[in-house]
Amino acid sequence: MAQQEPTATATATATRPLKIIAGADSFGCSLKDALVAQLRSLNIEVEDLGTSKYYSVGEEIGRRVSQAANTNSPIETRGLVACGTGVGVAIFANKFPGVYAATCLTPAEALNARSINNCNVLAVSGMSTTPESASEILKIFLNTPFKSPCPASGSNPWPDGIQSFLDGSINEMSKIGNENTHVADPPCFICSLAKSREDKEFSPVDVMPGGSMKILRETPTSAIVRFKAGSVEPAHHHTFGHDLVVTKGSKSVWNLSKGEKYDLGVGDYLFTPAGDVHRVKYFEDTEFFIKWDGHWDLFLDEDVATANAAIDNEKKHVL
Repeated sequence: MAQQEPTATATATATRPLKIIAGADSFGCSLKDALVAQLRSLNIEVEDLGTSKYYSVGEEIGRRVSQAANTNSPIETRGLVACGTGVGVAIFANKFPGVYAATCLTPAEALNARSINNCNVLAVSGMSTTPESASEILKIFLNTPFKSPCPASGSNPWPDGIQSFLDGSINEMSKIGNENTHVADPPCFICSLAKSREDKEFSPVDVMPGGSMKILRETPTSAIVRFKAGSVEPAHHHTFGHDLVVTKGSKSVWNLSKGEKYDLGVGDYLFTPAGDVHRVKYFEDTEFFIKWDGHWDLFLDEDVATANAAIDNEKKHVL
């Protein structure tokens, strides 16, 4: 559809109180701060997550907006996220169901994104968009109703055929990627997991001495990981968040990004967000189930000797 400049000011649409969750990377933080100030001047509730890596802040905002979309809360939750281009944060936010993040560089794009796509996360560019233009984009994002006339409709009411399409579009979008997931007689998950453990070999995790992994499924990826007693994972991070459940043994996890420590045993669950630097110590032979989205990667932030020294130093302080 051809893009045109908005020809009329969008009409306020708030049918229930609005909350905005905001965040940015270092390239978008100044623009985000200006827009947060604008939101607060309008008495709109804002939760400002501050500045983090673009994939981490995009993921966190996407996760929270998705969770809010699946509740019957009387408050409508949307997101505002900024990075250098506005593209990376939108990609990561869109990984979550019920999130429709759009990178908007002009008011017309914001108007179309709200009207046509029911955009609920606004992504802006800290390098390409002036605060004045971003302010106009934000106003339109706040005030444009879904399915309203917009530049793509020539600012006229939508024809019946397109209106009918828009009426069902959100429901249709939510089904994308799930077409072939139904199984008439689904097998027991625990049985399948046990069989996968028998059928596949564990491969050493080369950069983590004492560790081995067995991939169970790809995209989203799940695996079983084993570490020998006394093993240490030096501080590292991933470009994806991961969920894990301990099925055998015990371990301690230090989330160095958040300054938190978790002591985990059999049955304990832990989620580590993308980009969070964490260190792990295994006190006995340990096994855990882990799941993540995306391709496997691992970036070391220290070596094994440094990790052991840090753990030993903590023990001395405890004693």
